[in-house]
Amino acid sequence: MPSSSNKTAADRNLQPRNAVLEMAPYNPPSSGRRNKLRLDFNENTVGCSPHVLDFIKRYLTAGDLAIYPEYEAAREDLAGYFRVTSDEMTLTNGTDEAIQLVVNTFVDDDDDVLILRPSYAMYRFYAQLAGAAVHEIDFRVGKLAFPLEEILNRITPATRAIFISNPNNPTGTGTTVAALERILLHAPNAAILVDEAYYEFCGVTMLPMLNIYPNLFVSRTFSKIFGMAGLRCGVLFSQAGNMKQIRKAQSPYSVNIMAAMAARIAVQDQSFIEESVVEILAARELLYVGLEKLGIPYIESKANFVLIDTGNRSLEVRDELRKRGILVRDRSYELPGSVRITVGTRDQIRQLLTELQEIW
Repeated sequence: MPSSSNKTAADRNLQPRNAVLEMAPYNPPSSGRRNKLRLDFNENTVGCSPHVLDFIKRYLTAGDLAIYPEYEAAREDLAGYFRVTSDEMTLTNGTDEAIQLVVNTFVDDDDDVLILRPSYAMYRFYAQLAGAAVHEIDFRVGKLAFPLEEILNRITPATRAIFISNPNNPTGTGTTVAALERILLHAPNAAILVDEAYYEFCGVTMLPMLNIYPNLFVSRTFSKIFGMAGLRCGVLFSQAGNMKQIRKAQSPYSVNIMAAMAARIAVQDQSFIEESVVEILAARELLYVGLEKLGIPYIESKANFVLIDTGNRSLEVRDELRKRGILVRDRSYELPGSVRITVGTRDQIRQLLTELQEIW
């Protein structure tokens, strides 16, 4: 028998870390979506502001793409828009990088991390990847209300991070500033990220609390109301001392130059944002009325999507709608029977309801 030192390369196996081996793969259905009514990923279904597209077409040069990104101007513009200082924020590659940065900066192997269930998959993904001990707290049965007391009861001195989406994806339910403040006070040694991807639809934000709570982190994204999911741009906020450490853990060029430029233009078109919100909220009410006529139960939402209960027909409903050119998201693997529907325009919701009536 050959000794281990004499093994050939073919005999040796490269082993991933245990944290990776134990993770379930995350495979979102992200292909074959073009030219369909995309009511599956909570995007802005009409796209970005025309000013953003015009700027990219007219002013982005070959020279811009040949140099590494510079972020100072974007940070200044976005700090003004979000009413923070530039040292209280950093640009991120979508909300995903914001989550990763909080984990990389504050969570060690075997540290306790609290997340809600069901919620955005990337909270668990990055916490597991770091080797953390992930503890899940269920939304309350029935109307999927925010489980404040349950969270408070699960916090211990070993808790190092808590991830909260407000409003929550996929339930659409949310909580109050007062409730989040109780969590912040109850877990002073934990980094608490409040993901405000859907802020524009509910108006509840923790940004004014940054200077009060040293363990508070807030994230925003340009993937939803701004209609720029393809550019992968977000912002992470916290106190300046925290952000100094966060930036040490961040790749220096993680946000591409087009995303940084587009974000600066997007926040200037306030009328586009306001008109989009008004249209989506009106379409959400239209969806409620249509679902009630069809007798399909749903959870009232504070976001630009609605979670419905199809009984045991979630996959059938998803697949039948896809055949008719409409994409919705099956979430029955987390909540039996549930399907999530993005709220687009009123015309798009009328189209959805017409097809849903045919198959229901």
